[in-house]
Amino acid sequence: MSCNWGTELWDQFDNLEKHTSWGIDFLERYTKFVKERADIELSYAKQIRSLSKKYHPKRNREDESRYTWFVAFAATLQQLNELAIQREDLAENLNAQIVCELTRYTQELKTERKSHFQDGRRAQQHIESSWKQLESSKRRFERDCKEAERAQHVSDKIDLDNKTDGEKRCSLKARQTAQQKQQAAEESRKDYVTSLNQFNQDQHQHYHTLVPVIYQRIQDMEERRIERIGEAMRSLAEAERKVLPVVSRCLDAMMEAAESIQPRKDTRQVVEVYKSGFDPPGDVEFEDYSATMRRSISESSYLDNRTEERRQSRKLWPFIRKTKLLTLLSSPRQPPPPPPTSPSPGGMANSPQSPPTATATREPITQRLNDLMTSGYRTRKQCLRSLKRGLSLKLGSSPADCSHLPPEQRRKKLQGRIININQEIQREREQRDALLKMREVYERSPQMGDASSLEPRLDEVKQNLQRLEEELRRNQVWLSEADSRLSDHSTRRQSGGCGLNSQATTPGSTSLKQLDNRSPASRESPDGSYTEDHSAELHFKSRSSEFDDDFDDEEPLPSIGTCKSLYPFQGQNEGTLSMLEGELLSVVEEDKGDGWTRVRRNLEEEGYVPTSYIKVFLDSSAKGFVQNSRLV
Repeated sequence: MSCNWGTELWDQFDNLEKHTSWGIDFLERYTKFVKERADIELSYAKQIRSLSKKYHPKRNREDESRYTWFVAFAATLQQLNELAIQREDLAENLNAQIVCELTRYTQELKTERKSHFQDGRRAQQHIESSWKQLESSKRRFERDCKEAERAQHVSDKIDLDNKTDGEKRCSLKARQTAQQKQQAAEESRKDYVTSLNQFNQDQHQHYHTLVPVIYQRIQDMEERRIERIGEAMRSLAEAERKVLPVVSRCLDAMMEAAESIQPRKDTRQVVEVYKSGFDPPGDVEFEDYSATMRRSISESSYLDNRTEERRQSRKLWPFIRKTKLLTLLSSPRQPPPPPPTSPSPGGMANSPQSPPTATATREPITQRLNDLMTSGYRTRKQCLRSLKRGLSLKLGSSPADCSHLPPEQRRKKLQGRIININQEIQREREQRDALLKMREVYERSPQMGDASSLEPRLDEVKQNLQRLEEELRRNQVWLSEADSRLSDHSTRRQSGGCGLNSQATTPGSTSLKQLDNRSPASRESPDGSYTEDHSAELHFKSRSSEFDDDFDDEEPLPSIGTCKSLYPFQGQNEGTLSMLEGELLSVVEEDKGDGWTRVRRNLEEEGYVPTSYIKVFLDSSAKGFVQNSRLV
């Protein structure tokens, strides 16, 4: 059903103006709604991306990528990141295709609406002006008619009273006045008729020509506005629909990642990762104490000492022999620098905060070990942090032949290294072949390039090949050695039953022979812990790296007081903290006698500073906590 505002709403100009203004306001509100929707999508994508980045596998956890559950979680995070990308694209499409277009169209619509209503107001002003002119001519005609009638009445009255000559002259004058008034009334009537005809013509043109055209334009403008809103809504739904296939694929990939988890494969992988290759411990030998007369004193004491050493060697770190651990901890790091020369007489030389001597640093380490072995969990954790701080600089790098690893792990490490070297050799050979072909081309066609310019690169590739091949041979020798040791272990394991019978006959001599004839590579306890100092240090280092992961997620230690820096300090070593003179810091860990105090500037900046460079103010409650932790 068609309608025409010009014919049906010819007298609703003000209402049409209000309605179109409300329509433009709605268009602006809808544009604002889409913009806020895009901002929400963008914020959601940002939060999803941040969440994916937060739980993304760290570099020090790369070994976990061999497990299916970890790979599935990593794939889920990757798909989650892809979802965030799709949400960002959706927000960008909403801003570019809808918000910007609607903003531009709103400005055009306001301009068009203003033009149409200005034309309508001009038409109204014209018809109102014509009406005013008609009313003016009508009032003038009415006034002239009344004056002519009144003049004619006066003239007639004088004619009736015409008796004297003077009265006759007055009658003649009155008759002339009446005639003039009648002529003026006739002219007013003609003007009124002309104004009336003009007004009727203008009114007909206004209501049948101008108003329908103007109102039809306003109607078309309103219909275009409504249609544009519908297109914007469809574009919003279409933009949302475009990302649904990608979102569906991401969800399908998440489902596939979840279904790819294989518990049995992961448990086998645990065996592959942690299998040491050591033989399980044999049966405990019977020691006949009733036959003490048949053994010499030296032999029994020697066996007792070896048995005691075996018990000690079975202790896991860091509960190995205290003397060995003290050797590692004797100088955990370089001593703190002495404080600058004080300008005042006497200075800080005799201050209680001066650096301790080398002889005084050994007693606190012993006390720290006692705290470690006898204190509670919280104090033990602080002691382990202090021990780790010293051992991280004490222990050296791993040997090239991976001899510090258990046999099975060593073999796998060498196999992976050989695979990587073979891949590098293959790449170098392909690069060498490409350079040789290029040199042949240059020799056949000198205009394409200089063949001698490739010689330095060829020499470099040849050197790399020689280095890689030599490294490959070394690793192959080490791998063959590891395989031979594993085969020896398996041989001994298969012949373990016969060995038990021979051991049962002469337990004392056999035990003594096994203890003396063990090679350095096989000097491990039945539970897999090494007794060599070098191996113990490397084993300790591998365990200390685990402490890094364990303590990274722990909550920060509470503050036990404050301190004020007496001198500026530049922390150049790892674990130290730089400070300015007169700076106030929080004390986290009191000096244990090594000349260093652990302080904190904020939640992210924490480290050690020389005790002689600061003045410490411990809290009363903190003093009691420190004393209690030492007494535990």
